Amino acid sequence: MHTNESAENYLETILILSKKLPVVRSVDIANELGFKKSSVSIAMKNLREKNQITVTDAGFIYLTDAGKEIAEMIYERHELLTECLTKLGVDPEVAAEDACRIEHVISAESFAAIKAHIGAGTSK
Repeated sequence: MHTNESAENYLETILILSKKLPVVRSVDIANELGFKKSSVSIAMKNLREKNQITVTDAGFIYLTDAGKEIAEMIYERHELLTECLTKLGVDPEVAAEDACRIEHVISAESFAAIKAHIGAGTSK
């Protein structure tokens, strides 16, 4: 299930917004990302064609199971990598920006190893 970085960012943004808002619309995504609504509309069309989102007649956007799976994977990577970099002394804003880039290119194997290493070092 390969998606590109842009699609992953949109899916992650929909997931994050769905935790904060009662419903997610294209305008909410555009505002969150600082993109033009027209660009977001094109992206939503592409995600809809890939069956990663559904859009109601009222314009409410929902992740499908496939879309949610991708979004949650990217979000987990973002959160863990941001936390890891911050603990290493990286400024939190820089850590979040770097995590946003790393989360799309890191292999599943490397991420699992980082996750296991961090888990082994905590009392969780």
